[in-house]
Amino acid sequence: MRRRSFAGLAGAGAWRLIRGTLAAGRVSLMDETPTRSTRDERLTRLLDAGDLIHGEEPGPVLYAHTVFCQTGLPYRNPGDVREWERANGAARMEIIAGKAMHPETGEFVKVGLPYGPKPRLILAHLNGEALRQQSPRIEVEDSLTAFVKRLHLDPGGRTIGAIKDQLARLSASSIRLGYVRDGRAVTVNSQIVTSFDLWFPRVDGQRVLWPSAVQLSADYFDSLTRHAVPLHEIALAALSGNAMALDVYAWLAQRLHRVDPAKPVLVPWPALRMQFGWHYDRLVHFRPVFRRTLDMVVSQYRGARVELDHRGLALSHSATPVKGRTAIMVRKG
Repeated sequence: MRRRSFAGLAGAGAWRLIRGTLAAGRVSLMDETPTRSTRDERLTRLLDAGDLIHGEEPGPVLYAHTVFCQTGLPYRNPGDVREWERANGAARMEIIAGKAMHPETGEFVKVGLPYGPKPRLILAHLNGEALRQQSPRIEVEDSLTAFVKRLHLDPGGRTIGAIKDQLARLSASSIRLGYVRDGRAVTVNSQIVTSFDLWFPRVDGQRVLWPSAVQLSADYFDSLTRHAVPLHEIALAALSGNAMALDVYAWLAQRLHRVDPAKPVLVPWPALRMQFGWHYDRLVHFRPVFRRTLDMVVSQYRGARVELDHRGLALSHSATPVKGRTAIMVRKG
């Protein structure tokens, strides 16, 4: 199998290789199959976003919790499934779908599990707002509308309805995060959001849950201040239609700078499939999807020194995608 190396993407020759791969149409920019004209538009946006990130003004920074960088929410609607668990190395995440009170009936109604790209983007936005404001309470309505516009998503109609629904799912869910720190196992049992206001606006004739303000739980907020991974908002916007690409980008952002400079790490194909392609029955079906996804990710994270071949993905020590930035620490004293 031909080896594909992305080491030192700052080099002109390596970047021309990536541009050629993308332009040849071997990359799906969305989970669904776009038309040729739509694909070309998304390709242009993807390449332009990578150029912006590596320009003089890289744009806003968002944040992901390190456990979410190593695990992930469902890619597609899990239907009636009420519990979801993922693990990767010493990190583990469990999320349980919750309930919310219906303002018209006064009864608790079931809210499904969050899934797809949108809750990933929403959570990165909430994390960023909380850390920037140094407060776990966030007024969602205005800030989320601005965020949706910056991501070039439709701030009305079907798209905003889906975002409202995913935010409600994320808000109502209970979560358990586990990780090892300094040789000790740490567990956070909580909800990401402990209180939220709900209302039911009509969108396309349907009612959707929509929190107008959220309060991050004390446990989650405290853990976030210690374990936040900075990500480029422009990169998330460019990858916003593909949940796997968002997960791979976040994973590399928290992983590559921790690799020993003298000792690259090989992640075998079976481990990659377990982490990003658990829904594929066979490895042979997952491999081409992951290759295309990795092409997308390194177009935004050009400093990622990774090499893909028949064994798996070799990781070499790399600078973080957000240069010179670390997690914001809001704890005082």
